[in-house]
Amino acid sequence: MASQVEISIPTTSISSTSKPYTLYHISLRQPLRSFTLQKRYSDFATLHSDITSQAGAAPPFSLPSKSYFTSTTSSPALTESRRQGLEAYLNGINHADDDRWRNTSAWRTFLNLPSATTSRSSTATNLHSAIAGNGAPITDPVVWLDQHRDLKARLHDARLHLTRRDQADSAKAQHEAGAQAKKSLIRAGTIITSLDNGLRSLSTGQNWASGKLGDGELRRRRDLLSSAVREKEGLENLLSAMVTKSALDRTVASVQERSSLVGPSKQNGTAHSSKPTSGRVLGKETAKTKELDNSGVLQLQKQMMQEQDESVTVLAQAVARQKELGIQIQEELAVQGEMLGLLEEDVERVQGKVDVAKKRVKEIA
Repeated sequence: MASQVEISIPTTSISSTSKPYTLYHISLRQPLRSFTLQKRYSDFATLHSDITSQAGAAPPFSLPSKSYFTSTTSSPALTESRRQGLEAYLNGINHADDDRWRNTSAWRTFLNLPSATTSRSSTATNLHSAIAGNGAPITDPVVWLDQHRDLKARLHDARLHLTRRDQADSAKAQHEAGAQAKKSLIRAGTIITSLDNGLRSLSTGQNWASGKLGDGELRRRRDLLSSAVREKEGLENLLSAMVTKSALDRTVASVQERSSLVGPSKQNGTAHSSKPTSGRVLGKETAKTKELDNSGVLQLQKQMMQEQDESVTVLAQAVARQKELGIQIQEELAVQGEMLGLLEEDVERVQGKVDVAKKRVKEIA
């Protein structure tokens, strides 16, 4: 089975360590993401040994030979030759008809690949579980970030649909926009569950597919997820308030229609009739009022006004929730502002240390 990963080594660099060595920049392109890794020659040698041991046979492609008299850090020609050889070695394994070397854990670990990217069938399975969404934990750090971007896109779509619903003129358009917004929010909820389960797996000590994250990165991702959860809850409250308002508008319109069935008492010049008339207009009766007398219509109107009062109460509660949400967002923004200030101070302090280190390196050199 052909690999779904495109591999190249376009550039190299020299490490900034006390004993410099050559780093080879491996560029990987997948259907959903692209990224770059940095490896030294000894990493390739370890890879060759590991995949040979795990696959039970050496790959039909050999590594460039190691030079004991010339260093790649001082010979650009040797660096270029080895770069081409290492690129041919990786592509040979990547495009080989026999995929047993690509299916080893050493190959996936070396290239920072999740296990679901080694074949077309496993890729489809990964896309169904991690992207289509079934609540399963996302344990690959890069896929986690991809899904977080998808989550933000879903929330953005839900906000757009709610805006269209608010601006729609017909009940049908409002219903369609509301249904689309609800669909996006449900999908966002599924993604949030998967992201949260992934973070929980890490917090319990389980390693992710591409290695364990640091505490700082873990906190940052928790903050990103918390912000998305608050945004989703705000959109859900907004949708609920819109639905309540639409129901209230329909109730008011219905009450007005019922009220139009009862007209004012008739007058003849300056003399008023001694008996009040019903004032009901023929041709404007509805299925609910057709069989009712004036007292029945009045009772129906009182009942609908009571339902209207209840709808107003629900709407007031929704508005109060929106106010509380706004206050919480303001407080969160203040906290984020303080954190950004602390981060800026840390960056300045670290930059100062880096400048001092550079000066010392120049003095030593």
